Amino acid sequence: MVDRRRQYPPGPSKASAVSLLITMGRDRLGMMTSAAARYGDAARLPVGPKELYFFNHPDHAKHVLADNAANYHKGIGLVHARRALGDGLLTSEGASWRKQRKVVQPAFQSRRIAEQAGAVAAEAAKLVDRLRDLGRQGPVDVLHEMTGLTLGVLGRTLLDTDLSRFPTVGQDFAVVQDQAMFELASLNAVPPWVPLPRQLRFRRARRRLQNIVDLLVAERGDRTGERDDVLSRLIVSARGEDDPQVGRERLRDELVTLLLAGHETTASTLSWTLYLIDRHPEVRQRLRDEAVAVLGDRLPTFADLLNLRYTSMVIDEVVRLFPPVWILPRKALAADVVGGYEIDGGADVLICPYTLHRHRDFWDDPERFDPDRFDPARESGRPRYAYIPFGAGPRFCVGNHLGLMEAVFVISMLARELTLTKVAGYEVVPEPMLSLRIRGGLPMTVRSADAPPR
Repeated sequence: MVDRRRQYPPGPSKASAVSLLITMGRDRLGMMTSAAARYGDAARLPVGPKELYFFNHPDHAKHVLADNAANYHKGIGLVHARRALGDGLLTSEGASWRKQRKVVQPAFQSRRIAEQAGAVAAEAAKLVDRLRDLGRQGPVDVLHEMTGLTLGVLGRTLLDTDLSRFPTVGQDFAVVQDQAMFELASLNAVPPWVPLPRQLRFRRARRRLQNIVDLLVAERGDRTGERDDVLSRLIVSARGEDDPQVGRERLRDELVTLLLAGHETTASTLSWTLYLIDRHPEVRQRLRDEAVAVLGDRLPTFADLLNLRYTSMVIDEVVRLFPPVWILPRKALAADVVGGYEIDGGADVLICPYTLHRHRDFWDDPERFDPDRFDPARESGRPRYAYIPFGAGPRFCVGNHLGLMEAVFVISMLARELTLTKVAGYEVVPEPMLSLRIRGGLPMTVRSADAPPR
C-alpha cells in the first residue's frame, strides 16, 4: 500500500488560534493581507475553533466559485448574517436561492437597465444640487449623501417607491451589518438573547426594517399586475407558496436583503471614488474633460456609457483597490483539491478579492491608483479571475450592471459640476463589513468645479 501524505496549505500553528481570532475581530484586512504576504497563494489559518482555508490565485477562485461551485455553499460571515438578513438572496442556498434568483433576474436585464437610465440620471442631478447647497454650510459627509442617493435610485428603479420617507433606513442597515460582523468575529460565542447594547440596537433596527418592508407590501396591495418591478415580482412569488407564512417570511427576507445589497455596495464605491479622485487631481481633470466633451450640459443617457470610457476605467480601478465584495466565504460540502492542496468536507474556504486584486503576479505596482491599467490594450493576458469585484460564477452579483451605470453617471456629473475635497487631517480607514466601506464617513468640502481653490 502506498503511504501518501495529504498535502495541506502552509500556515501558522494551532497555538495562534486565539490571537488570529482576536485579529479577525480587529483587523480583518490586515489578517488576510499578512497571510497572503507570508504564505503565498494558499494558507491554512487556525482561527478560534475553526480552520480557514485561504486561497489567493485566479485559478483557485475559478475552481471554487465557478468550476466546482456546486460543492461550495455560502460560508463563514454570510452564515452569521442570516440572523440579520434572514434567508434572502444573499444568504439562501439550493432550490430556494435558484427560485428567488429567477424571480429577480428579469429586473436586471440590459433592456430594463436601459429603461431606468433616466431615473438614475435624475437622482444624480438631485444629488449635485443637494451637495452644492449643503456645501455652502460647511463640510458634507459624502458617505451619508451617497447612501441617500443609492437608496433613492433603488426605490425608483426596483421598487417604484420613494424611500426618502424612511430617513433611518441607512443607519438601520449599518446597525444590522455591525451585528452580523460581530457574530462573525465572535463565531457566535455570544448568544443572541444576551441583552448587550449592540444586540438591543440590532433588534430595534431589524424591527424598523421589517416594518418598512411590510408597509411597502401593504401599499402595493393587489396592484402587482400593474407593474413589473422587483417588489411586484417578489409579492407574486410569495403568494405562490404553499404555506402563506413561509411566503410572507421569504418576501420580507428578500426585500430586506435587496434594500441592503441594492444600496450599500454602490454607496461605498462612490465614496471611495470621490476620495481617490481628490487625491489625484490629474484624474479629476480627465474625468471633467470627458464629461464636458460627451455630455455638454445635459443629463447622461444609457447610450453615453460607451463614450464615458475613462469614467468607467476609473470606477473599475476603484473597485479593484476597494472591491465592494471584499471577501467570498464558502463552505465545502465534500472534500476537494484546490491548487494541489486538499481540503476536508465541511471546511471553511475564503477567496479574498481585496488581496487577489493586489497580487503582484497579475498587477503592476498593485497599490497604485492607475485607471489606465483598464485600457483594453493593457488588459490582454490578465487572467479572468484575477479581477472579481462582484464575485464570480453562479452567484455573481445580479445588480452589478445597474450599480456600474449608477456610478458612472454620478461620477461624470459630479466631476463636471463640483470639486470635492477631503477635510484636512481626516483619516480615511477601510472598514470591511458585508461590503468594504469607509469607517465613520467621509467629510468633504464642496465647491463649484470652476471656482478657485479656497
